Amino acid sequence: MANGQWYPAEWPDRIRALADGTLAPAMPRRAATVMLLKDGPAGIVVHMLRRRASMAFAGGAYAYPGGGVDPRDDEHQIHWAGPTRAWWAARLGVDETTAQAIVCAAVRETYEEAGVLLAGPTAESVVGDTTGAEWEADRAALVARDLSFAEFLERRGLVLRSDLLGAWTRWITPEFEPRRYDTWFFVAALPEGQRTRNASTEADRTVWIRPEDAAEGYDKGELLMMPPTIATLWQIAAYGTAAGALAAAPDRDLTPVLAQARLVDGEIVLSWPGHDEFTKHIPTGGASA
Repeated sequence: MANGQWYPAEWPDRIRALADGTLAPAMPRRAATVMLLKDGPAGIVVHMLRRRASMAFAGGAYAYPGGGVDPRDDEHQIHWAGPTRAWWAARLGVDETTAQAIVCAAVRETYEEAGVLLAGPTAESVVGDTTGAEWEADRAALVARDLSFAEFLERRGLVLRSDLLGAWTRWITPEFEPRRYDTWFFVAALPEGQRTRNASTEADRTVWIRPEDAAEGYDKGELLMMPPTIATLWQIAAYGTAAGALAAAPDRDLTPVLAQARLVDGEIVLSWPGHDEFTKHIPTGGASA
């Protein structure tokens, strides 16, 4: 039985075009995504959303809240708690302004798509319920990009809680994909007093699910996922609690994972370094195995 690995039918043709020089790789856009965790009765659970089937990229696939970096969050000095911008720059492998924008993207996207806000009035607190009309108006303005996240925090007098995030891994969309992202994956625990909801226009379903159960659904071909999603689920399943996963984050390797495609004995071999389980062998006729 085929598993649920997301694999677009047009990839073989695009891989061939890249190999023969007729396809120029798109520049990847910086992005962030957050594995929101909490402790359940039977162990750790993670918040996932299912992308609408109509989405151009990974339609129908299960993923985490996430999206692209907003350049407006690069240099605006915001109230910041936790590790310094310099610490985050070193951790993420970028400069300080870019580090701030990536962390802002992680917190903003979690708020936009799950209604959870990793920020508070002080460096030791987080906001409570964010479901009121005024909160929703601000969230809608963020989604529409009428309001930058830095402006949102400043207007509400909030401190971004970077200490509630842990950088987990980094994946870059393959060079032959037209929509490319250089994505940092973070982990975070659901703050006390807050609750998730499907606030995303890009998702038709959200679930709290044990990583083991999500992986089983993937293995059965019932849950469609991109390689980084199922890879991180396997990794998170090793931890019994959200706190345990967060404690492990600082020691995680953030070397980017970028798919490679090569021609071997008349077939295309598509692989992800360090993740042999995702290797695809594609006959030159186009069928995949």
